[in-house]
Amino acid sequence: MEGMAAKDGLGLGATIRAWRERLSPSAVGLPAGRARRATGLRREELAERAGVSVDYVVRLEQGRATAPSAQVVASLAHALRLTDAERDHLHLLAGLVPPRHGPVPDRVPPGVRRVLDRLGDVAVAVFAAHWQLLWWNPGWAALLGDPSASPPELRNFARERFPVGSDHVRIALWPVSVADTEGSDLAIVSDLRRATGRFPQDADLAELIRVLTAGNRTFARLWASGAVAAHREDRKTIGHPVVGPVEVDCDVLTDGDSELKIVMLTAPPGSADQDRLRLAVAAGLGSSPASAR
Repeated sequence: MEGMAAKDGLGLGATIRAWRERLSPSAVGLPAGRARRATGLRREELAERAGVSVDYVVRLEQGRATAPSAQVVASLAHALRLTDAERDHLHLLAGLVPPRHGPVPDRVPPGVRRVLDRLGDVAVAVFAAHWQLLWWNPGWAALLGDPSASPPELRNFARERFPVGSDHVRIALWPVSVADTEGSDLAIVSDLRRATGRFPQDADLAELIRVLTAGNRTFARLWASGAVAAHREDRKTIGHPVVGPVEVDCDVLTDGDSELKIVMLTAPPGSADQDRLRLAVAAGLGSSPASAR
């Protein structure tokens, strides 16, 4: 029995069928033939072009198969001659994150900057999909130390968290501890694996994974687990040199297709930690004008 999504024309199966039926045989080098009852491709022809079985195409279109692999979705997109927007839509219908064929974006849009500038005493920074630090506000520098003390190419949170050899990367100058180190480490590694699916052709991301896998045992062990997830939240204690330890919530928001990570450090309203956070920001130790790469 077909699912509701297949019946109403909105689901994965119905969409594949619509795209199959709109693609003329001549567009893919097949003869139209007098015996054809439809103008589009037959299921057998789509199956052959995509390298899957006819039965699987039938089950997809009938809503009985709803979770094709990324490889199958890519093959179907190629066989159906989809546009980039259609390919991305097919991935989303299959419950997959669409890949990006360009490099990891490293630009913070002006509109996002204006919103971040209005966050007051919130310590906030923006990272690219591969955890390269792109921008931070004075509150971030006051709470953690000024990242401009490190060369731009070394301002990468993953490299700081998983040092290799003689790396002494410090984008947080004051000591930081997390409530669940193993869980936090796994979240970062899982997020990087997710980024490789989104940006499979980015050379910097691929090199980062190669270096960390070869040079850091903890990263290599966690990478081998194959986990894929987005890093969303954490809890950190920052050893500020003036106000003492500040416990903050670390929340990560993602900016759409660019996969920019907006990291905000806040404390519960009315708490002693909020008071210490405000004192740290007011003290302005290590603060600098909001910076970019």
